[in-house]
Parts: sequence; structure tokens; C-alpha cells
Amino acid sequence: MKVRYMTKDELRQMYWDENAKVACLEHEDGTVVFPSRDEEGNGPGVLFGKYPNSYSFHVTPQGE
Repeated sequence: MKVRYMTKDELRQMYWDENAKVACLEHEDGTVVFPSRDEEGNGPGVLFGKYPNSYSFHVTPQGE
């Protein structure tokens, strides 16, 4: 799995601003998982996580 930003084409397919920086997870089989503002896809969001019994983090592509 790798972390990368959504491409302009992927953003256009969602009808989002093609200049948005939206981190996504791309699996080896080509499946892409990305955050959305809500379940209707009304806008992009940011990947967040939390370690068990520890601190929170956000996910961005390497080098960003």
C-alpha cells in the first residue's frame, strides 16, 4: 500500500477542486481509499488516525 495525493482526474471524477491536496491510500490491486467531508461526497477531507491508547495523527504522502 502507498500513500499519495489524488490525481486531478480522480478529483474531477468526484466534482472536487482539481487543485485540492487530498491524501489517499492506494492498495496493490489499484483500489483507492480517500477521505470525504460526508457520506454524500460533498467535498474532500483529511485522513486522521489514532494509535490505541495514545496520540492522534494525520496521514500525508511521504516528503510533504
